[in-house]
Amino acid sequence: MNKLLTLLVLFLGFQASAQELNKKKQDTYRNKEIMINNCTRESVCNFPEFKTIYDTMYESYAPDAETITALKPLMDGVKVTIVMGTWCGDSKLQVPHFYKITDQLGITEQDMTLICVDGEKKAENGLIDNMNIERVPTFIFYKEGKEIGRIVESPKDTLEKDALELLSKK
Repeated sequence: MNKLLTLLVLFLGFQASAQELNKKKQDTYRNKEIMINNCTRESVCNFPEFKTIYDTMYESYAPDAETITALKPLMDGVKVTIVMGTWCGDSKLQVPHFYKITDQLGITEQDMTLICVDGEKKAENGLIDNMNIERVPTFIFYKEGKEIGRIVESPKDTLEKDALELLSKK
């Protein structure tokens, strides 16, 4: 009986968390529909307001090949969290560029977490409360569970060069 109860609780827990993935809501701050909380790349890239520019920005971006080659070995064991807004102009520009880079590096979705926020840069249920997010997008790099650096809003140079500089220090 205890095993059955445990399985039922686990099943209901998975159902509840699955319901929150790729959540859409009306953002009163921006007065538009947005995505919020944990999302998949596919859902964000196909979200109507985001998709119109995503495809163009992804296709047109050409990451620096030399930098990608230097960056690839440094990404071993690195996890990335992207905090972005589907409503945000900088997210619409930088996130497609970042995905182009991660695709060239062979980074999988298992090594990345994508969190969407509302117009006040908040997610629900305290999801980003301890991340000190002030601007989006924010790309946070972790190794062995510890933050090793971040790129906030726009890179100083390019995303791949900024990531190389950040990961070269560690």
